[in-house]
Amino acid sequence: MAITPRAPRPDRPIVHLTVVRREELSPSMVRVVFSADGFQYAGHADSYVKLLFDGESPVTEAPPERPTTRTYTVRRWDESRRELTVDFVVHGDAGLAGPWAARCEPGDVILARGPGGKWSPPADADFHLFVGDESALPAIESGLDRLSPDAKGLVLVEAAAHTRDLPAPPGVEVRWLVRGEQPYLETRLAEAVAALPWESFGDVSFFAHGERGAVKALRAVCRSRDLPPSRTSLSGYWALGRVEDEFQAEKRTAPELS
Repeated sequence: MAITPRAPRPDRPIVHLTVVRREELSPSMVRVVFSADGFQYAGHADSYVKLLFDGESPVTEAPPERPTTRTYTVRRWDESRRELTVDFVVHGDAGLAGPWAARCEPGDVILARGPGGKWSPPADADFHLFVGDESALPAIESGLDRLSPDAKGLVLVEAAAHTRDLPAPPGVEVRWLVRGEQPYLETRLAEAVAALPWESFGDVSFFAHGERGAVKALRAVCRSRDLPPSRTSLSGYWALGRVEDEFQAEKRTAPELS
């Protein structure tokens, strides 16, 4: 069956982001706080911005006709200070936005489009299940921030090596799946989720973001449990062996990759 290409999304507003401070959260993750006058935050847990680059350089003034974009979740928005916090996964000099975030200094400027996003954990769910890799941590943490103190749930995060404390209500367990030197497997998270005691969870809210193949496998688990769309948020942030430009082009012509 032929797949109908997805209609292009309208461009979101441009916002100027000025670096206020940078913090190393772990050897593989950097937090950058930006001053962001003009940013219009909608309050969703999965809100994101698209940082603009021209080649390898950040766009600081008028954007070029076809800028290179990198998509990042809003970790936190401080309305009183008008400050936007974004966490970046960094793998040395690999990539575009990660190396920039690792070396940016207060006063540096970058343009961004946004925000986008539409999901937050439903307050009336019995059990909240958050699943992903390091790239999903900012959205997972943002979702955890929105849970009530008596919420029940589980966080499953796959990581290459580094773990850190995640703020969560007492009834939400945080479990790390550290692969170490093992190769990345798209089925690792799905197998762990499928083995959970679903029957004891009740009404489940299921968030699964991260690598495309892993999310596809997790989507199959979701369908096997007959979870309604109102209780799920599944999205591929990146694809193994592809840079974001290639991945986003695939998503525009193949909606099932989202």
